Amino acid sequence: MNRVRSTLKASPLRAAILAACFTTLPGLAFAEDNPSGNTQLLEGIQDGERVEVSLPDPEKQLPLDDLRKFTEVFSRIKAAYVEEVDDRELLESAIKGMLSDLDPHSTYLAPKDYEELEESTSGEFGGLGIEVGMENGFIKVIAPIDDTPAQQAGVQSGDLIIKLDEKPVKGMSLEEGVQLMRGKPGTILTLTIMREGETGPVEIDVERDIIKVTSVKSRMIEDGYGYVRLTQFQAETGGQFTKALNKLKKDHGGDLDGLVIDLRNNPGGVLQAAVATADALLDEGLIVYTEGRIQSSRLRFSAKDGDVMAGTPIVVLINGGSASASEILAGALQDHERAVVMGTQSFGKGSVQTVIPLDETHAIKMTTARYYTPDGRSIQATGIKPDIEVKPAELKELDGRPFFTEADLSGHLVGQDEKTESGDKQTKPENQSGLISDRDYQLRSALNLLKGLQILNHKGADAEQ
Repeated sequence: MNRVRSTLKASPLRAAILAACFTTLPGLAFAEDNPSGNTQLLEGIQDGERVEVSLPDPEKQLPLDDLRKFTEVFSRIKAAYVEEVDDRELLESAIKGMLSDLDPHSTYLAPKDYEELEESTSGEFGGLGIEVGMENGFIKVIAPIDDTPAQQAGVQSGDLIIKLDEKPVKGMSLEEGVQLMRGKPGTILTLTIMREGETGPVEIDVERDIIKVTSVKSRMIEDGYGYVRLTQFQAETGGQFTKALNKLKKDHGGDLDGLVIDLRNNPGGVLQAAVATADALLDEGLIVYTEGRIQSSRLRFSAKDGDVMAGTPIVVLINGGSASASEILAGALQDHERAVVMGTQSFGKGSVQTVIPLDETHAIKMTTARYYTPDGRSIQATGIKPDIEVKPAELKELDGRPFFTEADLSGHLVGQDEKTESGDKQTKPENQSGLISDRDYQLRSALNLLKGLQILNHKGADAEQ
């Protein structure tokens, strides 16, 4: 930083003038919280000594011309706008614009916004059940939340909302859009969306409801193979995740052969919950760290000793709706080579927002840092790239009829184990979970990979013996 240094010898009158400047404008030379430095300077001036004053860098000061422009615009609006505008309303609008122009996640929180922020982290609120952001002036669906009206109505990750009922979204702030989407349970909201692959706008009617988000869902998908779906990271998700894993092991009667962690369309949530989830699967090492301009935004989170799954092979499923905290979990497990990440590239929301109170009822939510994976990769705007890319697809059985085999030939040479095998043949029960289906090619691919790893592990163990 360039500083202008000047040497001066002051008379008592000049000393008094300088004293007034230093105490009323602390930013010019000294901070108000440094009274000892001010006192020493003034004593030196009064004694007629030569003193050296460090002036601040002019480039770091508030631009006076721009401040004059702001006050000029303010006064013009007050005097000439078609309707009378309250001073407080104008100032709040200026604050909102100042923050929203920084990035899509920085915003001004009025009292009602405080309540909604608390609702979204507690897991119960009224609305449609979608995580949204802004893109080119429109509301973009980051991910529909599981088992909510939006998901059931067919809203998809990546949809661009252009109208809410009859109101165009262009020109709205994100907060205004969210307010319109929330409402009395049972009422209908028509979303007009643009979707990739569609030739024109699509209208979807969604019935508002009380959104109760179940953060962790788990079940066995096949004997020995567990499935955990994380829909969102809430305050208690870390503990619920560990309980779900222990229950799966108990139901199986021991350690699992493989585990699938489904983070698809998980929009994120509480950072500490993602850290606790990763900690449950790692023995040691860095999980995530943040870097920002202020000291309080530079954080590091590391794993404590103990892997709940004791090295069980894991596949993590992600897609374009996996954002923020879900990317932190996937990135940590990927960097530590604790899991194979499968699916499509994640959303890329790698910034940290801090809620800074202004008074008892108002605050600002401002981006203060960026997330980095243990290997130092920035998530912001790049996301997590899967180890194995598997795009969504439909499975269709081409020919389910049994093939004609040697055993069907009349007078065939009897095989050594033929009778044993034919006597032991059983029809396997169909999968009752509903998870492995023709509609979920990615999940089936994850299960097949885990089975392959298990086969290799068994062969490796047999070879050692």
